[in-house]
Amino acid sequence: MASQKAVPGILYVTMQPKDGLPEAQFHDWYNNEHGPGRLRLSFCQNGFRYRANDLENAKGSQEKPEWMAIYDIEDMNYLTKDVYTRLRKAPVQSQRERDTMKEIHVDRRFYDFIGDEWKGTDYKTLEEVKHEGEGNVMIAVYLTLKSGSEKEKEEELAKWYREEHVSLLQKVPGWRRTRRFVTSWLDVAEGREKVFLALHEYAPKNGLGGEEFQKATGTAWTKKIYDEVVESKTRRVYDLYYTFGPAPRDLKTLTSSDVVKAESTDGATKTHPSAEGPAIESFITTPDGVVLPYHLSGSTDPDAPLLVLVNSILVSQEIWADFTTSFHDLTKNKYRVLRYNTRGRSTLPDTAKHPVTVDMLAADVITILDALRAKTASVVGVSLGGATALNTALKYPDRITAFVSCDTNSLAPPGNPKAWGERISMAEKEGATLSSTSAPIVGEELAEITVRRWFVKESYDSAELSKKIAAVKDMVKTNSLPGFKDSVTALYEYDFREQMKEFKGKGAFLVGAGDGVLPKTMKEMAEGLGKGVHLEVVDGAGHLPMVERPREVAGFVAKFLEG
Repeated sequence: MASQKAVPGILYVTMQPKDGLPEAQFHDWYNNEHGPGRLRLSFCQNGFRYRANDLENAKGSQEKPEWMAIYDIEDMNYLTKDVYTRLRKAPVQSQRERDTMKEIHVDRRFYDFIGDEWKGTDYKTLEEVKHEGEGNVMIAVYLTLKSGSEKEKEEELAKWYREEHVSLLQKVPGWRRTRRFVTSWLDVAEGREKVFLALHEYAPKNGLGGEEFQKATGTAWTKKIYDEVVESKTRRVYDLYYTFGPAPRDLKTLTSSDVVKAESTDGATKTHPSAEGPAIESFITTPDGVVLPYHLSGSTDPDAPLLVLVNSILVSQEIWADFTTSFHDLTKNKYRVLRYNTRGRSTLPDTAKHPVTVDMLAADVITILDALRAKTASVVGVSLGGATALNTALKYPDRITAFVSCDTNSLAPPGNPKAWGERISMAEKEGATLSSTSAPIVGEELAEITVRRWFVKESYDSAELSKKIAAVKDMVKTNSLPGFKDSVTALYEYDFREQMKEFKGKGAFLVGAGDGVLPKTMKEMAEGLGKGVHLEVVDGAGHLPMVERPREVAGFVAKFLEG
């Protein structure tokens, strides 16, 4: 039976892979499937993997596992509900997870937060993206108490922590935080022994074992606690190994020949192992419930610079596929590249904020960075994506190191609402639907006139490019009509000109030579951003230069980012 009140606590799991499970396979499953799945739960506040450093060069065992994971839970009651329990059973639980779990010794424990927490001046909220990559040492102390007079013993233990022990630990160099927990009512209901767990956190460079630590652990009161109150004690020491985010991002494990291609049961997440070019397909959910599918590829270094690519309205992130291939080749896989479907590609949920604005689209970019635990990124976008790239750089200069804005405007043309309103009416009049679901889509008529406007005539005369144009046309044709109507409002009203005058960062512009009046308009944009800002004009291209001239565009972006 669930508790009637909110009970904060932790999910605490120790794991030891069996001999038959390759290490890379274990890490890929944990980092790219299991952990992110938990971090997508609204009540799961964070998630960390730790590796034991107290094995003294010995191999971990079932009795003394090498790996520990900990998740802060807002309310332990959620762990009894379907939103959590469904993750551990079919059909949500993947076959890969079921098979992998059979190859691991797992000890899953629930602990309720007692309410005792002490923080030092060096304490860091490690789930904050700004602390990504920083270390942490965790000491876990498990205590069971002697039988008889349980309440008095628990009170004596608490008094010792509050009045002596933690105050002495605070003097140990590197001490950051101490928290106390007790076996959760969830585990007590299953007949598990009551255990008191203290978690002590330290900086990687610390005074553990030193003079102050010896004083903290060698007092008369401490001896009395262990002689008269405590029945058994277990102590483990761990180093922070990996911090989970809600988006799978670990490309490094996918280079191993031991890792196999995997797919979630809903098909929303796929991993593509490769020694040369691993990739991850998955999704990010915005705070207002919009799902943004993404494709991540490139460098396997988790600290490699990130490049985010933003598509235009009515198309998917696939417009960047050839650009991405060329960019990786030209930069020798120095960067991680993420391309994603912006909101409006599919129908927006009822929870989504309306109307869609350029500020909302910029916030989506930051949500993506946070989900990938990326402190900073460069961003390149085209059309509405170009406006998004520019606006994100203007609004979040501490997160965006550079931007390239392609085929766009710094000011929404006054005729946009009327022009786009007519296009919406055209699509509504056609009444096209997906054959598989009967969902309303943009349809053939608007797709044809749109693509004819986007590409130069020479591209239609090229056998290779005509196939790419046909693929883009299909993207437009099959775009959700409600999603299109929701997202097009971002084009109705915006003006970046005043903000551009104050911009101090790194930016550039790019435009297809055949994209109507935009070469002239974007020349003025470049001048409005600052002296010496470059405008790259791509010959033989229209509104989507990354489709018609992908290697040329990739070459410019690579050269620009490299300075």
